[in-house]
Amino acid sequence: MLRRAVGLRCPRCGEGAVFSGWFAMLEACSRCDLRYEREQGYFVGAIYVNYLVTAVMCLAVPVGLDMAIGLPLWLQLTVAFVIALLVPVGFFRYARSLWLGVDHLVTRADDASERRRRRAR
Repeated sequence: MLRRAVGLRCPRCGEGAVFSGWFAMLEACSRCDLRYEREQGYFVGAIYVNYLVTAVMCLAVPVGLDMAIGLPLWLQLTVAFVIALLVPVGFFRYARSLWLGVDHLVTRADDASERRRRRAR
């Protein structure tokens, strides 16, 4: 599932593309017709994923550079600021794809457990 998400491919079949442009997301998979956005606000979780990655990078990179080469504070803040601007834009597609993949994995597990529960009756 992670390989499909990082490759920006459909979480169900792994063949169809998720995006048609840098920010333009397709409505459904061209191979298996999996609908990507199920409802309005579906990708709010992807915003949290993107924020988490950005926050970690804004902290880890300047601190790591400071420990490695001893950056002054103003340069650490400049690096963090540049990261805060670039990472959300660069990681946008991957955050959405990861959110889509995790949701598909969880939903598929929920569907399978529901089918088992029905058979047990």
